[in-house]
Amino acid sequence: MVGENVFGHVALSADDVALLKELAADLPIASDVCRADLLLYCREGPDRAIIVGQAMPRSVAPVYEESRIGLRVDLRQQAEVLRGLSGKLSPAAMRTIDVRGASIARQILPVRNARRELIAVAAMDAYWLAYERQRRRSKVFQDALREFMVAFLRGEVHGARGLTPFGERDGIMYVRADHRIGYMSGIAQSLYRRLGYRDSLVGRRITELDTVDHEMVTQAISEWRCLERQDEHVGLTWIRRALPVIASDDTIWRSIRRSLHPRRVLPPRTRGVLILIHDATQALRAQLELESKMAMLREVHHRVKNNLQVVASLMRLQGRRASGEEAKAVLEESVNRILSVAVVHEFLSRDAGGTINVQEVARRILGQLQQGLIDPSKQMRLTVSGPAIWLPAERATQCALVINELVQNAIEHGIGERSRGQILVEFIDHGDSVSIIVADDGQGLPEGFEIESDSNLGLSIVQRMVERDLKGDFELQSAGGTRAIVRFDKPTAGGG
Repeated sequence: MVGENVFGHVALSADDVALLKELAADLPIASDVCRADLLLYCREGPDRAIIVGQAMPRSVAPVYEESRIGLRVDLRQQAEVLRGLSGKLSPAAMRTIDVRGASIARQILPVRNARRELIAVAAMDAYWLAYERQRRRSKVFQDALREFMVAFLRGEVHGARGLTPFGERDGIMYVRADHRIGYMSGIAQSLYRRLGYRDSLVGRRITELDTVDHEMVTQAISEWRCLERQDEHVGLTWIRRALPVIASDDTIWRSIRRSLHPRRVLPPRTRGVLILIHDATQALRAQLELESKMAMLREVHHRVKNNLQVVASLMRLQGRRASGEEAKAVLEESVNRILSVAVVHEFLSRDAGGTINVQEVARRILGQLQQGLIDPSKQMRLTVSGPAIWLPAERATQCALVINELVQNAIEHGIGERSRGQILVEFIDHGDSVSIIVADDGQGLPEGFEIESDSNLGLSIVQRMVERDLKGDFELQSAGGTRAIVRFDKPTAGGG
């Protein structure tokens, strides 16, 4: 994570700033592998530094739960950071700092540009327990991780940004440049036992394994970049990430080269590859099952919508054959109620598990009412305004019926026989609650109108639904027309 405006007062070249932005964007996977929070500091003055990048690990509990990008520190607050930025601090030294009353192990690592100039430092912070666990791992792994971090902070490790996170239940393996396994974590050993490799694999050549590891190691070394691949083997689906470990000193590289076959040609300074292994079998199976259920549910909603439309068509046909005007009106109102519910099922047929934008539902209902109830020769304008309001399916269905009844009532009683008029459905999001206002520019309410005693069937349906189902309030106002106001609280997480 990087802050775009934190470099404004930093005395660095454009190339150095670009390098730091690249590092900050790549930090997450390095933070995961190191099992530590990573903070990038730049000097902002003689005795002050600013945090320009941050990553929190997914492999252990993070030290910081909040963003610290843009935070400024001085010599009194974090002297080790300022000394590190002055090049006066040994990168191998470990220090203890206090964070919210907890003792944190901190290591300061230099960040250098292509000219080996010190341009920033990276603070690697971890709870002492996590640090001790990491420190007790094999020296082979610790050396490889140190070399990886040094090369990473020089900007020599590419392709890290596209890698998926490395979690606490993932395994890690280190393969040396001679293609022999130098280290396997306990989790990695357990994972490979599931593939049938019962004995320890440390010291064996990666070519002896019937897996894609050798192919990934070869590619990571030859391309000198990070890779990720998902493969299925003996019924298990694994995601592997390959991180090249690049030696930080030519002397180290020469010692590695002497141990290899004289005819083997490798890119300069490649020391080995870290392989991160994630068993995605259960998660993918669960995802496939969920997708199958959601597809079935979408199909159910699609059929419900179609069936409701068939019922509405039959009722409309019956309404045309009805002899009495009152019967025709009742059937037409019922048709519109059914179609308003069908609109919700149409949205659910696209996304059965998600919430529904009631504003879009209102637009569809108004379109249906414009075609079904309003004489084309009349100049009637039906509009929707306000923000998108996302609600669960049950609430969306209730709102659809409420909007349908209120707009029908406005057309029939508010506008009446007039040749022109306007009806507005307005949504207001109050944060924890919602207001839906249906307003017309008609003749307003009759004098002395009382909603409890004078309401027609449509308004009675609205009042009962708002109070009983939405647990809200319903109010009618008369001023230059009629305003029907519905207010209700948004459902809480997990609520109806």
